Amino acid sequence: MNLLTSASWARDLSKVHAQIRRHGLQETLRRGTRRIASRVGTVWAWDDLDFPLRRSDVRSVGEAGQPEATPARSSMLQVGWVCTPPSSGSGGHTTLFRMVRALEERGHECTLLLYDVHSDDVSHHEATIRASWPNLKARISSATRPLPHLDAIVASSWATAHVVASVSTGAAQRFYFIQDYEPYFYPHGYLYELAERTYHFGFHNLALGGMVAQELRTRAGVEPAAVVPFGCDVATYGLLQPSPGKGRRTGIVYYAKQNVDRRGYELARATLACFHKLRPDQKIHVYGDVVRGWPVPVTNHGSMAPAELNRLYNATLASLAMSFTNVSLVPGELLATGNIPVLNASPDALLDLDSPFAVWAEPTPEALARALVEVVDFPAPEERAVRAAATAPSGWESAQSNVVQAIERSLQDATPTAGGEVGGHGCA
Repeated sequence: MNLLTSASWARDLSKVHAQIRRHGLQETLRRGTRRIASRVGTVWAWDDLDFPLRRSDVRSVGEAGQPEATPARSSMLQVGWVCTPPSSGSGGHTTLFRMVRALEERGHECTLLLYDVHSDDVSHHEATIRASWPNLKARISSATRPLPHLDAIVASSWATAHVVASVSTGAAQRFYFIQDYEPYFYPHGYLYELAERTYHFGFHNLALGGMVAQELRTRAGVEPAAVVPFGCDVATYGLLQPSPGKGRRTGIVYYAKQNVDRRGYELARATLACFHKLRPDQKIHVYGDVVRGWPVPVTNHGSMAPAELNRLYNATLASLAMSFTNVSLVPGELLATGNIPVLNASPDALLDLDSPFAVWAEPTPEALARALVEVVDFPAPEERAVRAAATAPSGWESAQSNVVQAIERSLQDATPTAGGEVGGHGCA
């Protein structure tokens, strides 16, 4: 080893020793491995793996145009639903598949067209779908291979809307089941723009809830073809009779989604740390993601089946259920079990959750923690639970009926839908 190399190693070792003295060994290792991972990610272009579309599927809005004329159709429709491959328990897919099932119950034939950015072979996803949604009869195919004849094709997210614009040809009517205003998922940049432009593709936009409908009108300047009401799985979530020997409800629940910023994970972590200082006797239950490194004790439940969740909700007093975009399904399911959800104040979310038992607080750790304390300190929790359950959203029948009617009526109308003609990039 020459003197220059030796001096360089000495300087590096001195820097490491200084970092360890300042931050400790564990924190120094965390920072070091993060820097290494960042450099490797840059070399291997890891960010490309997160782009939710194949580049060839990106579409833009061109001059106004119309789909081809609609031919006569039989009473049994062929409907394709384009979605990303689901993981077990996915709430967005569960809501979408309820709409698919409603079409099936009307006698129509449905096909799930899975869009996998990295593969044309989606056969390995079928086992998950059949196990997690056993009532679904739809065929399963790839959205990136030649499609069967379809009378209608339905996008289920902004990325799949680009795919529908890419693959839907002929007379198939195009629909877009919109569960959230998805530009809000991103900083105001290219992905934001790609998401927002899909609302101008000229599809029949079916908005889930008042918040989505309002954002389409005010942000995108688009009137939805139909507004579909929120529902609740009341067959799964509801009040249970207390088990013999079980005491009163106690503790609180939090659904953790660490990598979904709109679900407010960092705010929830700070809120529950503050809550624990105020009420250390109340156990904190966390499900969804397994959390680590919190400054307060929590009980990690991980992924839970709906029936298990129902029991956990029934055993606890309150919950932290946050969203910075459309309200999630969780607060309605909590209310159905008599558990009182505490949510970050949002005028948009109020459009779809108007129960007087939902507690709204300013999105700060202190305000949300105080709201949780007020809920757990309520003097008559069992009586309140019964009254809260009566205000939960109803089942999904109304939403399913609205979607079925929107698709059937559109296809009965021989006049094609006006809208923006969709084209690919000029340089593609």
